[in-house]
Amino acid sequence: MAAKWIEALTGSLEQKKQYRQYKARIAALPEPYAGAAKAFERYFMYYGGITDGDTLVTMLGDFADLFERAAIDGTPVGELVGDDPVGFAESFTQAYGGAQWIDKERARLAKAIDDARRDEEEPR
Repeated sequence: MAAKWIEALTGSLEQKKQYRQYKARIAALPEPYAGAAKAFERYFMYYGGITDGDTLVTMLGDFADLFERAAIDGTPVGELVGDDPVGFAESFTQAYGGAQWIDKERARLAKAIDDARRDEEEPR
């Protein structure tokens, strides 16, 4: 009972646990994989803006899997992400779809413009 109340205030404890595990997995990667993965993670947080915790921890777990496998196989980072690391990062995050923070702002902008149009159409 108390755990549900705490999670309502702070978010899912399971998601926090999964996120800490992800961070440990990335930290354990050898270089240059760890450095590249951390750079991608930073970009994911700015670009992706995923607001659903389940989607985010799934995406990050899959990302850690990808980099761990590349490190084990000896696949060079450049070969893994290709010539366009930004395109790789954006395609990777888009594959996870979830709700993004920008969705709320898009809806807010559309509503503001609809309200403005309605105000223009009303006779004065």
